[in-house]
Amino acid sequence: MLDRVSTKPSLTLRLCGPRGFCAGVDRAIQMVVMALKQYGAPVYVRHEIVHNRYVVDGLREKGAIFVKELDEIPLGTKAPVIFSAHGVPKSVPANAEALNLLYFDATCPLVSKVHKQAARHMRLGRQVVLVGHAGHPEVIGTMGQLPPGAVDLIETVDDVANYSPPDPALVGYVTQTTLSVDDTSEVIAALKAKFPEIADPAGESICYATTNRQEAVKAAAAGCDLFLVVGATNSSNSKRLVEVAERAGAARGQLIAGADEIELDGLPEGAVVGLSAGASAPEVLINGVIDRLRDRFTVSLDLVETAQENELFPVVRELRDVTLSADDMRFVNG
Repeated sequence: MLDRVSTKPSLTLRLCGPRGFCAGVDRAIQMVVMALKQYGAPVYVRHEIVHNRYVVDGLREKGAIFVKELDEIPLGTKAPVIFSAHGVPKSVPANAEALNLLYFDATCPLVSKVHKQAARHMRLGRQVVLVGHAGHPEVIGTMGQLPPGAVDLIETVDDVANYSPPDPALVGYVTQTTLSVDDTSEVIAALKAKFPEIADPAGESICYATTNRQEAVKAAAAGCDLFLVVGATNSSNSKRLVEVAERAGAARGQLIAGADEIELDGLPEGAVVGLSAGASAPEVLINGVIDRLRDRFTVSLDLVETAQENELFPVVRELRDVTLSADDMRFVNG
């Protein structure tokens, strides 16, 4: 019997590495699962633990209850509360203590580092400039570390032109961790041109995972007919990856929550598709995208890897004795 010749059109898939979960996201999700294992359901989580609906729904099925504010939690509960990876204003743990709640803070250590950098600027008498996106949970959390008026938010180069601090000689900046590296460089350059004495943060603010994922996308994007980024519409780092792909030469970028959202119509024979994922997207969703492409195309897979990540952030001390099995994390690992 003759082998059947495939009639599927061919497609080259450039799979980026690193992609998907970063150490801070992995730590935050583990903390919720550990708390559920140690204390049982429910475990309350203030805001989405990370920006990914698949992950949030999976944790909800395990017994997590997501709330916008602490006053939604029943008075007198003994159930633990976890703060999201994006960080929270200082008023939130203070409120938790006033309500006698058991709480664990899953703020990414790299976000906490930005909080410390901002506080250092203020201790040295500087007005703090935060480069970031208004309304993002991380920005709200960072601005909430310091007294009202101590931090000014700058989003664009135009904002810099219109900005007048109390003392131009006493200004220090920090940035949101999930910004576009290139866009942020332009804003910082404008700040330094206008305020030559502006103080840098003590260390890089944009996190390693954001930088690494953007560099991989830049390396893969040129010549792509379509560049897919798995992530949520409210995920800053995921949206930045789409922008980076299109700037780096992809004909079209698309942010997708999962495989069923891919727009494949119009892809030519021999098309080149790039694929990456935001730092809150689990590998199981990426595998789903690859499977869908293989259903429709004869796929040739090219790995575009620009860095290797070995970072590991330990969970809070109170949960370190909880052991997780493969089944405990199966809903995100696939």
